[in-house]
Amino acid sequence: MGGAIGQVLKWLGAALLFAIAGLCLAVVLVPSFLDRIYYRGPVSAHFDGQRFFNPDGEDTVRPPAGRSRGGFLVRYVTGSDGRPPWPSKVALTPGKPPARVAGGRMLVTWIGHATVLVQTAGLNILTDPVWSETAGPLGFGPRRVAEPGVRFEDLPKIDLVVVSHNHYDHMDLPTLKRLWDRDRPLIVTGLGNDVIIRSTGAEVLGRDWGTRVPLRNGGEVIVTRNHHWGSRWFTDRNRALWSSFVIKLPGGNIFFAGDTGLGDGKWPAEAAAHGPVRLALIPIGAFRFEPGQMGVGSHIGPIDAEKVFAGLGASRAIGIHWGTFRLSYEAWDTPPRLLHEVMRCAGYAPGLFGTVAIGKTYEVPPYAQPAAPHPLGRDCLDSAAIRALK
Repeated sequence: MGGAIGQVLKWLGAALLFAIAGLCLAVVLVPSFLDRIYYRGPVSAHFDGQRFFNPDGEDTVRPPAGRSRGGFLVRYVTGSDGRPPWPSKVALTPGKPPARVAGGRMLVTWIGHATVLVQTAGLNILTDPVWSETAGPLGFGPRRVAEPGVRFEDLPKIDLVVVSHNHYDHMDLPTLKRLWDRDRPLIVTGLGNDVIIRSTGAEVLGRDWGTRVPLRNGGEVIVTRNHHWGSRWFTDRNRALWSSFVIKLPGGNIFFAGDTGLGDGKWPAEAAAHGPVRLALIPIGAFRFEPGQMGVGSHIGPIDAEKVFAGLGASRAIGIHWGTFRLSYEAWDTPPRLLHEVMRCAGYAPGLFGTVAIGKTYEVPPYAQPAAPHPLGRDCLDSAAIRALK
């Protein structure tokens, strides 16, 4: 009996030894294995020869709530940070947009998160398309609380796709493969992301900031600066470029901010220099990782989103990047409610920059120069309505 127990203990000891050895080996090998070289090119104002960086200052590395990154991840995954509850599902009725829109008319349909369908000038344009149930590798990651606002089979033929960067909630390879296999759209993204997307079999143009890509209707896509970072596997951080986009069209431009922090705040004016912005798609969610926080290096909240809107001189804007995947601390409906209060404080007319329902199609009016906003007053922003938002 004692000999059998001793043998079992030996086996357990050997197994534990192998597990420890495997873990030590993984610590050495896995990071380099998961690293990828997506782009090789000359050094530039935002590329050091190995990795891209924000030329206006790097504030995206520090965990968004401070303290250690490991502790932040544990608190986020376990939900032990005291965050307000989210709904497990949001009721909605998926829409059925028209097949195409001609001339200067513009329709917009929010699919969810950063995925938006814009139809104008004979083009169907899709931003950061994500139809997957989760936003993460191998089926792991945040799960949808709102289904896509348009079923994939009801999606009209797509002519242009822009992909802002390689995070899973913005670059969804299964969706990109479905779109390519079905529609063969023009896909434009930042440098290095094209290598990742080509793994699906799709053709894609990877371009640097400032590059122009012509469209068949005489318009063009301009890859523009924003303030973010990129990674698929942690150790490949900033091997590919993050971007915003200006889509130049005769009836007024579309601006898609992608995923962004404020940085130096000058990039909206750089985008506006390409012509009047008729419609801006600006993120307003995933800005709070501890109580009271109003923005982080990687993400803008509604207060900074108003600064982006003002810098663009946009006629209309829609707040995106909220209400689909839980990525942060704030309550589900805090981003739109806070945006409403911010726009009221800044003295804008109602409807210029707000939110829309997932799956509903809206008409975008012709471009009109908005009136200059009033400076955001501290007293207004310190109102009871804003303090009550979790």
